[in-house]
Amino acid sequence: VLRAAFIAFGEIVDVNMPLDHQTGKHRGFGFVQFENTDDASEAIYNMNNGELNGRVLTVNIARPMTVTENSHKAIWHAQADSYFDKQGWKMDEAPQTGAEGDTEFHDDGVKDDGLAPAVP
Repeated sequence: VLRAAFIAFGEIVDVNMPLDHQTGKHRGFGFVQFENTDDASEAIYNMNNGELNGRVLTVNIARPMTVTENSHKAIWHAQADSYFDKQGWKMDEAPQTGAEGDTEFHDDGVKDDGLAPAVP
């Protein structure tokens, strides 16, 4: 339905309508990606506040999700750095190990130099 409504404005690369994981139903919004930014602008101008199947549309440029303290979503991209900084986590520093050259051995006999997760 979204593809048919927006194809008049230009070449569409992708249409995505996210589903609710619990119900399996559409969440009430979607994303239409155009090949050309001018086509996307034309679609926004013509379709924002328009009606589709009895629903008033809000059409705008998609913005990345923001991370909040109460968010239960995964953190990714540049937002992760600001979130980690806010938490006081030093993600760009190497993990602290003992004295120079010290290594640890776990119960399973795997050497741990503190730089990577142990792989059995």
